[in-house]
Amino acid sequence: MKKNIDLMYAIALLQGMVFYGPVATLYRQAQGVSVFEITLIESISLLLCLLLEIPWGVVADKIGYRRTMVFCCMLYLVSKIVFWQASGFWGFLLERVMLSVIMAGLSGVDTSILYLSCEQGKSQRVFGIYDGLLTAGLLIASVVFSVFIGDNYRLAGGLTVISYALAALCSLGLTEVKAERSGAFCLEESKAVFRRIFRDKYLLLFLAAVAFLSETHQTITVFLNQLQYVKCGLSAPAMGYIYTAVTLAGLVGVYSARFTGKTGMGRSGLLFFGGASAACLVLALTHQAALSVGSILMLRIAASLFQPFQLELQNRQIRTQNRATALSVNAMITDSIGAGTNLLFGALAQRSLPGAFLFGGGLCLAGLLLFSVWYGRWKQHPGTMPEGTP
Repeated sequence: MKKNIDLMYAIALLQGMVFYGPVATLYRQAQGVSVFEITLIESISLLLCLLLEIPWGVVADKIGYRRTMVFCCMLYLVSKIVFWQASGFWGFLLERVMLSVIMAGLSGVDTSILYLSCEQGKSQRVFGIYDGLLTAGLLIASVVFSVFIGDNYRLAGGLTVISYALAALCSLGLTEVKAERSGAFCLEESKAVFRRIFRDKYLLLFLAAVAFLSETHQTITVFLNQLQYVKCGLSAPAMGYIYTAVTLAGLVGVYSARFTGKTGMGRSGLLFFGGASAACLVLALTHQAALSVGSILMLRIAASLFQPFQLELQNRQIRTQNRATALSVNAMITDSIGAGTNLLFGALAQRSLPGAFLFGGGLCLAGLLLFSVWYGRWKQHPGTMPEGTP
């Protein structure tokens, strides 16, 4: 299954090439969308993902992961064309609605393809490389933006369309890793998966912790960081170079397995959540460019190391052949939390940017508490620890 892994790596690299990434917020603002409208669109998108997660998981387990991946990659291309031509709230909302369908479809499918295509015990490393290549794509795109694109936002959108077209072509070469199941059995198994997850209060605590750190990182490093840079007096080209540096920092995710293996689960969680919370606190208290950039870098590093780690933990706890369904239920839970935090981030940022950063710091501290409770349970019952967990 090495071909699958190589193709997934290529897709990750190409889909990482979002050439308007350094100015994603400014791009939308230039087309008449306010900061609150941006976060409102994000929340609508997350709620739609929430509604589609489980149906998509059932469909993916029925039709196969390859077909699901191909469909989503093709629709991803269409969504980038819509974004490229969008203007105003409704245009960008349409793009985000399409993205919701894509994200719900890919949720659990891309990681399932990787998990089932690699050797046992190697998945966290593969997840780290996969995320690293997404980051490498962003890095390439940010360099191109800074050197060649500048303020030509429409050109950035057009180049992104080309990159996603190539990714869609790569998806056609994937090989199926899961046999099709009968619809009735799949539905019954899906109901059982849903019940098992919602009866496991410790897993729910873990998923909430994941959502708090992930959504804080997403909102701040994609949207609010640019507002902080403007407040610090930085120019658009400077933002491009900073974006490059922050994107480069995300490559540390490749070393997630090595880091958590040496540090251990408990101390790794403390460093990930604690570092993210400290970064948010500094952002809330400073107007200095250097401290702001350093804090964004710290948040990015913490989240990049955490992502393969939490994916590994989620996958190792799945005890069903309908892996996509189980991961979709997990994603539904994190998406529902993220929809609420996005609205709060947007409302706070509209009134006070430091207030939004303080809120992010509080979320990460809450995430640390929830993760510690979850870890404490596993520590008291080592026999129930997922096999291979650091």
